[in-house]
Amino acid sequence: MKKSSRKLLALCLSASLCAPLLFGCGTNEKKTISTEAVAETESSESVQKETGQAVEQTDVFVEPVDGISDDFIRGMDASAVRSVENSGAKYYGYDGTEQDVFKTLAESGVNYIRLRVWNDPYDENGNGYGGGNNDVAAAITLGKRATQYGMKVCIDFHYSDFWADPKRQHAPKAWEGMTADEKADALYDFTKESLTAILDAGVDVGMVQVGNEINNGMSDETETDSVMKLLTAGSKAVREISSDYGKDIQIVLHYTNIEDNDGIDTIASNLKEYKVDYDIFGLSYYPFWDGTNKNMQTVAKNIMENYGKKVMIAETSYCYTSEDGDGFGNSFDGIEDAVEGYAPTVQSQAAMIRDICAAANEVGVIGMFYWEGTWIPVGSAGADNSALWEKYGSGWASSYSADYDPDDAGLYYGGCSWDNQALFDFTGHPLASLNVFRYLKDGNSVPLAVDFIPEISVTCNVWDEVVLPEKAEIVYNDRSANTEVPVTWDETQLAAIDTEKAGSYKVDGTLEDGSKVTAAVEVEMINYVVNPGFEEEDTSMWSISYEGTANPTDYQVKEDDAYSGEVALHFWSGDSDMDFSVEQTLEDLEAGTYQLSVYAQGGDMSDDSDLELYAVVNGEEVQAVPFMVTTWTDWKLPTIKDLKIADGDMLTIGVRMKCNVGSWGTLDDFTLIRIGD
Repeated sequence: MKKSSRKLLALCLSASLCAPLLFGCGTNEKKTISTEAVAETESSESVQKETGQAVEQTDVFVEPVDGISDDFIRGMDASAVRSVENSGAKYYGYDGTEQDVFKTLAESGVNYIRLRVWNDPYDENGNGYGGGNNDVAAAITLGKRATQYGMKVCIDFHYSDFWADPKRQHAPKAWEGMTADEKADALYDFTKESLTAILDAGVDVGMVQVGNEINNGMSDETETDSVMKLLTAGSKAVREISSDYGKDIQIVLHYTNIEDNDGIDTIASNLKEYKVDYDIFGLSYYPFWDGTNKNMQTVAKNIMENYGKKVMIAETSYCYTSEDGDGFGNSFDGIEDAVEGYAPTVQSQAAMIRDICAAANEVGVIGMFYWEGTWIPVGSAGADNSALWEKYGSGWASSYSADYDPDDAGLYYGGCSWDNQALFDFTGHPLASLNVFRYLKDGNSVPLAVDFIPEISVTCNVWDEVVLPEKAEIVYNDRSANTEVPVTWDETQLAAIDTEKAGSYKVDGTLEDGSKVTAAVEVEMINYVVNPGFEEEDTSMWSISYEGTANPTDYQVKEDDAYSGEVALHFWSGDSDMDFSVEQTLEDLEAGTYQLSVYAQGGDMSDDSDLELYAVVNGEEVQAVPFMVTTWTDWKLPTIKDLKIADGDMLTIGVRMKCNVGSWGTLDDFTLIRIGD
C-alpha cells in the first residue's frame, strides 16, 4: 500500500474522515493519532501505568457481524509469550491482577492459538536467535497453557532455524547441503517427531501449517517441483499423525502478497497440478501492506470457488498507538502509513479487527489469526533493553542470529517492532480492543464518543487561492454517527500564506464547541500531466502513433531505466528506422503561463536523428524544442517555457522521434506546471 510521504501535523482534537471536495486548492485529509478525549484517557492511564495498577479504559463499540458463527476462528498468535515473561514482563487480567495471559485471551473470546516452530533457533553455544526462541519445547510449553484454557492450537512449522517469509526461506542448519529429495525426507521426519512430541504433551492441535509465507520457496528450495516435494512430505506426515492419534488435524498452506491476485492464483493452480494434499489456504492480510478488504475477498473467493479449498486469514494486525514501547521503533506507526478510516487508537484497532472479520465471514473465510497480539515490550522505551533481548530472545532477533541470517537479522537485530500493535498495553494490561473477539457475534454498544479526526491537509498550486474546508467530520466510535461540524480558520495565518512560491504552512481552526484543529497547507507546483511517469497501469490517456508495422515503444518496468519509480516509456528501433510520437491532450486548464518538460535518456543516435518536445494549442503547434540523448542514464531535460494558455484552450503535449536503426532509450516524468498568470 502506497501512502503519501508528506509529514503530517498532529491535531489537538479528533478530526473528520471525509472533508468535502473543494474548488481551488485540493484537500487531502490524513489520519491523526488521537483526540482530546483519547488524550485525556491516556493521561489518566499513564498515572496508573506508572504505579503498575490496572488500566481503566472505556469499552469499545463493536457492530455485530451478521451471520458469524461460534465456530469462526478468532485466533491469536502468541509465540513470543515465553520469552517476554522470561525477560521480566508480566500480564494482567481485566481486574488489574496478574494473570496467565492465555486465561485472559480465552476470557476475551479467543478460541485458537497459533505458535510458530523453528527447527533449531540456537547457535553452537546455545545462544538463542531471538523472536521468542520458538523451538518445539517452546511450542509444548505455550501449547499446554492454551489447551488448559480450552483453546485449540495451530502449529506453524517454518522449516527453518529462524524467520521464514517471502524474503528468506533458509534451510535448517542440519539440512545444509541436502538435495530436495533428502530435505523432503528430513522434513517428513521432523514433522512427525515434533508433532508426536507436542501431542504427547497434551496440546490440543487442531491444525498444522506446512511452511510459512512460502510464495517464493521453502527451506532454500525455489523450484516449483522441489517445493512441491517438501509440501507433499509435510502433508503426508501430518495425515499419518492425525490417523495415529484419531484427530482431525487440518493442514494449512500459508502465503502472502495477496495484492498480486495472478500470483496467488498461479500458486493455487500449481498446488492442484501437483496434487498437494491440504485443507486450508492461509493468507497473510495486513491492510496497511496487502490491499483492501475487497481484494482480500476476491482472492479468497477464487481459492474457494475454483480450487475447492477453505481459506483463513493466517495473519493480520493493526496498531492502537503510534508510540514505541521499547526504544527499537515500530514496523507500522499508523500515522503516515495508516489505513483510511482507522487511526492509531484502541477503538480503531477494534474496528479494524471487526471489519476484517466481517469481510472475511461475508465470503465464507473460516476465520482469522491476529499476529503476535501478546508481544509487549520488555523494559521501557528510554532504557537499554538489549541485554534482555539477547539473553531471553524477547526482541525480534539477537546478535547470535548473525551466522545463520547475516544479511538481515545479523544487521538489524534488536527489540520488538510490533508492541504498538499488541492487544495489551506496554505494561501487560489488556486493551479494550481485545474484547472484540467476544463481541463479534452480538456486538457491543457503549456511549457515543469521539474516536479521531483525520488531519486536514490542503495542497495548493502556486498562484492559486488557498481554500480551506468549511467543515470537518467528527469520527465516532460508532461510525454511523459521524457528523460534519463547521470550522472557523485563523484569517491572519491564512493571509500570511505566500502563494507566489512553494512552501509549507499551518493554519489553526476552531470548531463550534471551541475545540482546536490544524490544517497543513502545502503550496507547490502541481503537475497537470495525467500519469506523467507511466507508473499507473491505466495508460489510456497517452496516445502513441508510429510509422511501419511494429510499435517501437513499450511501457517498461525496469527501475534502472526510469528517471523515477519503476516504469518508463522505452523505445528501440530494432532492425529498422524509428518514427513515432507519444502525446496527451489536456482540457479545462486554468488560464496562465505554463512550463512543459520531460526527462529522456538513451544512446546510439545518429547526428541526423530528430527528437522534439512539442506543444499544440487548439490544433496548432505553438512550440517545439529539439533535444538529443547521448548515453545510458545521462538524463536530458528538454523544456518549453512561457507556454500561454487561455480559458477554454485544448493543449496537446508530446514527444516525437525519428531515429536510426539500433538507437534506444526511455522517456519519463512529463511535467506541466503553471508558473504565472
